[in-house]
Amino acid sequence: MGAINIEEVISLAPEQPRLPTVIIKPTKGWAALNLRELWRYRDLLSILIERDIKLRYKQTALGIVWVVLQPLIAALIFAAIFGRLAKLPSDGMPYLLFVFCGLTAWNYFSQALQRAGNSLVSNAQLVSKIYFPRLLIPLAHTLAVLVDFVVMLLVLFVMMAIYHVAPSIRILALPVFLLLATLTATGVALWFSALGVKYRDFMYALPFLVQVWMYASPVVYPMSLIPARWQLWFALNPATGFIEGFRWSVLGTGAFDQRLLLITIAVSILSFLSGTFFFRRVERSFADVI
Repeated sequence: MGAINIEEVISLAPEQPRLPTVIIKPTKGWAALNLRELWRYRDLLSILIERDIKLRYKQTALGIVWVVLQPLIAALIFAAIFGRLAKLPSDGMPYLLFVFCGLTAWNYFSQALQRAGNSLVSNAQLVSKIYFPRLLIPLAHTLAVLVDFVVMLLVLFVMMAIYHVAPSIRILALPVFLLLATLTATGVALWFSALGVKYRDFMYALPFLVQVWMYASPVVYPMSLIPARWQLWFALNPATGFIEGFRWSVLGTGAFDQRLLLITIAVSILSFLSGTFFFRRVERSFADVI
């Protein structure tokens, strides 16, 4: 028998199909928001949202009742201190209803901001092990808080029925102000989540910022209490616009200033775009330093 030529044997063997090769490269410089990639991972986004909702109320006796109990107690305290003692105006509405309406909008904003702002650090193992658009993590936390918002909104409608306050056609504008709150919360949270990966100080600074921000916003007092010459400067706080707009659309109080709306839209979009582009700029280093 002659010698076996290995090369001839290999050449006669059936050619194996080649597996697709995916090369993942970090972005360089300022990267744009890749909406196509986010859409491709939409199933993962829904899984992250569902996981966040389940983990939040896992092993709790009251469950989702906490969503209503905390702001309701806060509204009662504010009504006693600012409504009865300080005699703050409430645009002709019962003060308890007035402040609970403001807290409904504010609680969604503050909860979305805090949970999304600390989301990367709390999901460090997920970030460091597999690849996916890191933007999905803070987005999932922001969208998951919408469940709490819907529950508080239903309670607000019950309180309106108790006080015989009927919603008007203005209620159709509610999604606009909800969108502005979402954009602002997401944009600021992206700044804090990206900076918090490297500097943990931002994790501790965020609750303090939210506390100060609440008293700088018309949650327990109306915009009409601010002197006219300061109102445009006050409107640079985007929370002013969507809280006042929320009351205007739900309770029907006051005449919403168009200038206030335009300023709120501009600041909200600026917050979202700046936070998104900064997040995309530094996300290449998350897995290395988290």
